[in-house]
Amino acid sequence: MSTENNVFLGIDAGTQSLKLLAYDAGQKEILHVCAAPLELISRDDGSREQIAEWWLDALRQCMSELPAEIKARVRGIGVSGQQHGFVPLNKAGEVIAPVKLWCDTSTIAECEEITLRFGGVERCIDAVGNPILPGYTAPKVLWLKKHKPEAYAELAHILLPHDYLNFHLTGKIFTEYGDASGTGYLNILRREYDRDMLAAIDPDLDLLPLLPPLLEADATVPLGEQARQAFDLPAGVKVSTGGGDNMMAAFGTGSTKPGVLTLSLGTSGTVFAHSDKPAIDPHGDLAAFCSSSGGWLPLLCTMNCTVATELTRQSLGKSISECEQLLEASTAGANGLINLPFYNGERIPNLPHARASLHGMTDTNMTPANLYRAAMEGATYTLRRGLDAFDRAGQQFTAIRLTGGGAKSPHWRQMIADVFNLPVEIPAQQEGAAFGAAMQALWACEGQADDLPALIGEHLAVDETMGCVPIAENVATYATLYQQFQDLLGKQYPEIQ
Repeated sequence: MSTENNVFLGIDAGTQSLKLLAYDAGQKEILHVCAAPLELISRDDGSREQIAEWWLDALRQCMSELPAEIKARVRGIGVSGQQHGFVPLNKAGEVIAPVKLWCDTSTIAECEEITLRFGGVERCIDAVGNPILPGYTAPKVLWLKKHKPEAYAELAHILLPHDYLNFHLTGKIFTEYGDASGTGYLNILRREYDRDMLAAIDPDLDLLPLLPPLLEADATVPLGEQARQAFDLPAGVKVSTGGGDNMMAAFGTGSTKPGVLTLSLGTSGTVFAHSDKPAIDPHGDLAAFCSSSGGWLPLLCTMNCTVATELTRQSLGKSISECEQLLEASTAGANGLINLPFYNGERIPNLPHARASLHGMTDTNMTPANLYRAAMEGATYTLRRGLDAFDRAGQQFTAIRLTGGGAKSPHWRQMIADVFNLPVEIPAQQEGAAFGAAMQALWACEGQADDLPALIGEHLAVDETMGCVPIAENVATYATLYQQFQDLLGKQYPEIQ
């Protein structure tokens, strides 16, 4: 093993777990990966919360498992975090309430209130680039004011999950444009906090001083001495700005230049691509986000991706390998079953009150194989709507880079290729967001701000054995099935038309 200090750590704090990855940039090798599970607080009102201390406990566990010989060679750290979460701190830097997460839908009333005060949905899109949706941070701030006024009275800092982990590592409060653009109060056109939107959130309090300073994507901050000693890391370690999990997955899949479409099959599903200019979708389906590499990252997010397949798998009492076998026993279209997989409501289309439903049931098609395929197809169709949105924006692609837990399924990979009618490529480094965070740390520490695509190309490999191409017969079948899904969606929810 090399003795150079050329190891970069990627930390990814997701909904289900926190992962730690160690990458040797000299050897171009992932040296270590570990994970610690995270709990989720769910309530019937749509609340989805976590306790910030859980992330720190998980980080301590993962760091304790990192071999000493790897720790001794760490040069940089990058942090990826689930987007949109609201971590409220007081003046002492203490968390004063549970963290409302990206999948929290309890803020519908607050979204409507903010949107009305700001002047309507169209003005939101025109002025800041995005509508105010339940998943975003903005309505969570107003929710805290209305529902926990004692905590709100103490509020001194408004952080995102990845900001909070950076604060723990460095002792400094800061953020960057990519994750900040998922709050609803960053103007993605001017790349600055929008004072009018902040006033719409709380007309009685100037929220601007509570927001973290925005650092450029390639900036670094020294690792704090307290964290350095706690984790037994060498002197001189730098922490990059990090970003939201999707922004870091863009580093980890190569979506740092135009033309590369990334699709992430995780708890949530996302479709995103790099853009050199702001990409505003007048329909509001594509979130107009900044990237964490200095550009923009238009993105469509669904709230029910592996949620759909996992809930179905658990209901069937099957293992993942058994469900893969079930897919072999079914055909495209699940013999007429269509699953609208809105188990947690849905973000795009914007249906926070929606619930999952199964359609086309007969006395012959209610088999485990068809039930599981319908869940996978429903999750895939909702993501396929993202390609329609990119078409409207004039962006075309030659292949899909697939990441996330669902990418491990060969049947799902082929389904994506057939439904999207694009070849599917699988990065050899499977932990997209964690690997991407390590890549951002490498990029920032190397000072290669003007040559990011080349750096990514040097370190990112594609696993040729896992890729697949569309099958013409399946493409034609799925084109018809996708339209049937769209027709059913429109009938069930005419408000999205």
